[in-house]
Amino acid sequence: MPGLEPHFREAGSGPGVVCLHSNASSSGQWRALIELLATDHHVLAPDLYGAGKSREWPSDRQITLSDEVRFVEPVLARAGQPLCLVGHSYGGAVALIAALANPKRIAAMVLYEPTLFSLVERHRPSLGSVAGIRNAVRAASDALEAGDCDAAAGHFIDFWVGEGSWQTTPPSRRVPIAEAMVNVRRWEHALFTEPTPLDSFAALTMPILYMLGEDSPESARAVGRVLPTVLPNVRVVQLEGRGHMAPITHAEAVNAHMAAFIREL
Repeated sequence: MPGLEPHFREAGSGPGVVCLHSNASSSGQWRALIELLATDHHVLAPDLYGAGKSREWPSDRQITLSDEVRFVEPVLARAGQPLCLVGHSYGGAVALIAALANPKRIAAMVLYEPTLFSLVERHRPSLGSVAGIRNAVRAASDALEAGDCDAAAGHFIDFWVGEGSWQTTPPSRRVPIAEAMVNVRRWEHALFTEPTPLDSFAALTMPILYMLGEDSPESARAVGRVLPTVLPNVRVVQLEGRGHMAPITHAEAVNAHMAAFIREL
């Protein structure tokens, strides 16, 4: 049936790389990385549920990260194996669950601040706080209830990028981001209720590049203090003067790190 599979971008030939985007974004955020890697890799980037040209989540049931993994499975299969998974924020959380589902087909992973907040709240609350994103989602949800998608986007983007960022966002980009805010509570549910125990991620023995922004919100950095401690083969890189949205706001610098790591494999 048309529309059951995600829309995706595709370029190049060679070892497979699948890139998963952040919340309020789409596969378009990976255009530059796709171009950079396509000279020697087969690169694919799907739109997750409700993003870009993919369909909305077709159920009244709350979505899980495993639902997102099943949705992008045709893209993962198309990439062949072994493949490299790249994920930013929500996409990084989806990538982690995808890797656990079938670790043998994953050659390596590149993660930029995966927002798997359940690992902090449930397993290591003493190592950080995710209250910031809880408050931002609550404010965005209140704005949605009042019918103001623009204000909802303002709360969400200002939290992740910095106060006043929404007002300086170009109008052409504001519309799709504001429209995506209808999914904010769905994202929260998936990230905060993911049941996978922290120790399960020790099974991911492939090389992993874990990237952090020095100026990112505490909520993202808290995950970065917890998750890498159980990954057996992880390289942690902190980017000075960069924040959570650096794969979009400073794509050239971030993509250079990602491409160099992938080409080492």
